[in-house]
Amino acid sequence: MKKENIERFFATLKAANPQPVTELEYTSVFELLTAVLLSAQATDVSVNKATRGLFAVANTPQAILDLGLTGLERYIKTIGLYHSKAKHLMQTCAMLVALHGGQVPRTREALEALPGVGRKTANVVLNSAFGEATMAVDTHIFRMGNRTGLAPGKTPLEVEQKLLKRIPPEYLVDAHHWLILHGRYVCTARSPHCWECAVSAYCDYSPKTAPPRA
Repeated sequence: MKKENIERFFATLKAANPQPVTELEYTSVFELLTAVLLSAQATDVSVNKATRGLFAVANTPQAILDLGLTGLERYIKTIGLYHSKAKHLMQTCAMLVALHGGQVPRTREALEALPGVGRKTANVVLNSAFGEATMAVDTHIFRMGNRTGLAPGKTPLEVEQKLLKRIPPEYLVDAHHWLILHGRYVCTARSPHCWECAVSAYCDYSPKTAPPRA
């Protein structure tokens, strides 16, 4: 994707959605961290359904610990891989209480030291909670980076690094949300909806593959 098209690409996404936000439901940094940790290989819809009940009774690290592992699992058992996620969340809550006064740390190093928290999860928290210009490369963003020509790469880290270099600074904070939402609803995995895509004119992929308009 040419540099001038990158500017137009993000200007168009911004015009359509000036203040994008994650579709995960949360009211505190800890709730966000919990929701993102639970969202691996699960949909935001399924996570939101589970956390509505969980957060109503336990929305702090100590409250989660007080539930106990079995108690926590009862609330999140509808989410895939809930056994391992419950274990990681309990371990994370113990570390937050012991090392951070029950607060979510603001540095990448401290976040990635928490069980179950990898680079992608840390990037989401740093971006959505603390306003840092990070890029959490999930399957949607990885696909978008490669398919559009915006940031081709063989690994999520390579795509992340290219996106951070190529996206104009004024769009960086919100770019993560725009790309996820566009990949989730328009630039879908099996059959991208190029014919209804607002940024298809700037994309390296769509001119060759978009079906004719009705």
